[in-house]
Amino acid sequence: MSSPDPHVRAARNGRARAARRPVIAVTGAASGVGALLTQQLVNSEEVKQVVAIDERRGEAAEAHWHVLDVRDPAIAEKLRGADVVVHLALDLDLETDPAARTAYNVRGTQTVLTAAAAVGVHRVVLCSSAMVYGALPDNDVPLAEDAELRATAEATGVGDLLEIERLGRRAPRAHPGLNVTVLRPGVLVGGTDTALTRYFESPRLLVVAGSRPTWQFCHVEDLVTALEYAALEKVDGELAVGCDGWLEQEEVEELTGIRRMELPSAIALGAASRLHRLGLTPSPAGDLAYTMHPWVVSGSKLHEAGWRPRWTNEEVLAELLEEVAGRHTVAGRRLGRKDATTLGAAGATVALVGTAALVRRVRKARRR
Repeated sequence: MSSPDPHVRAARNGRARAARRPVIAVTGAASGVGALLTQQLVNSEEVKQVVAIDERRGEAAEAHWHVLDVRDPAIAEKLRGADVVVHLALDLDLETDPAARTAYNVRGTQTVLTAAAAVGVHRVVLCSSAMVYGALPDNDVPLAEDAELRATAEATGVGDLLEIERLGRRAPRAHPGLNVTVLRPGVLVGGTDTALTRYFESPRLLVVAGSRPTWQFCHVEDLVTALEYAALEKVDGELAVGCDGWLEQEEVEELTGIRRMELPSAIALGAASRLHRLGLTPSPAGDLAYTMHPWVVSGSKLHEAGWRPRWTNEEVLAELLEEVAGRHTVAGRRLGRKDATTLGAAGATVALVGTAALVRRVRKARRR
């Protein structure tokens, strides 16, 4: 029996490849990491179609857009026909009301997981953070990816991420056949605003006496390529994403040129707690732990699958410094130019140590 004509064989192979190319849905597709991933997938020859979901249309015209809230059960019909869903519709904004933020993040994830399973999606990719491992003085450096999650809900958004991961672990048991893959990036940099990026907006780098900070960054471009790997089913499970290795605090100070301000633990944590309780800063005292103790993670699973970060810790830190240039933050509270000029480094020290100057300033303003 003669073999098929080469042109026929090529056409069959092309159809087979097209059949294997997935339809990938992305929530939170109009901004941030979601927008970058949507464009990346649209440009990929390995993807058949991109379904983009958000509360407004984004710029990726080639994607098939649906405008709705991810908490709306109608999302199920929008996901019908998708093979994979990458859920990036999360609110981790420092300024958002914590209760509203949690309600959005948890309900949105529940709805997406349930809807995906209901319409036959076989994989959901969630984006969490390496913060879920917790920043603790006895952490291994680096932590194994399968290390116990020992974080508490005391830092911004970490409680939400822990609950999201719990939902992700339960989903395959409730919906056999559904795979849930979780990515945990390090300190995310690239158009982001977090308590950890604001640390580098301060006139001095606060160091708590006796602590041993370590820094592992993740550029958003590397997170996007890692998410693409997961969406294309080149890797699964629970995966850490970040630059290779880490930086010690002394290296960070040398690279940034920002001098440290060292305080006893009781004073630093007490001041941070008081500032947050008075509503003067968006960051709870729990955020400080991530600048005190190590929480860097091995990215071995992605490496074994062939993925590599394009950015180094030193390069990401340099980009972060460019992004925050001209911003002024004291104890997590971003100041206007007038406030920053008035307080300066000395005022920052007073605010951190006793908080009295900043408290009096705000109370006086409120009485006017």
